Amino acid sequence: QVQLVESGGGLVQPGGSLRLSCVASGNIFSIYATGWYRQAPGKQRELVAAITRGGSTNYADSVKGRFTISRDNAKNTVYLQMNSLKPEDTAVYYCKANYYADSSRSLGVWGQGTLVTVSS
Repeated sequence: QVQLVESGGGLVQPGGSLRLSCVASGNIFSIYATGWYRQAPGKQRELVAAITRGGSTNYADSVKGRFTISRDNAKNTVYLQMNSLKPEDTAVYYCKANYYADSSRSLGVWGQGTLVTVSS
């Protein structure tokens, strides 16, 4: 059982920065990967960045060099640092955790989403 809560969204100007947080609770030690996704109006939900338990990271080409995913294990929190924001980054951002259930099934859980608006 894992629960996620995102925060940090808001309005930011193009070129600005924002940091999103995803706090996990429950059986956090079962989590093997956490990702940030986003969904813009009229668009499919897409993976933005992901980090595995071992620390490997993966980024969408559209955000490479601008976004950084990181974690603070002591706080059970994964962050998405977003720099050089563009209007096309405007979307609802969701975090997702993949974790192992007791049966060794792999499950995923989503946070509620946080809106990021990049506009002048």
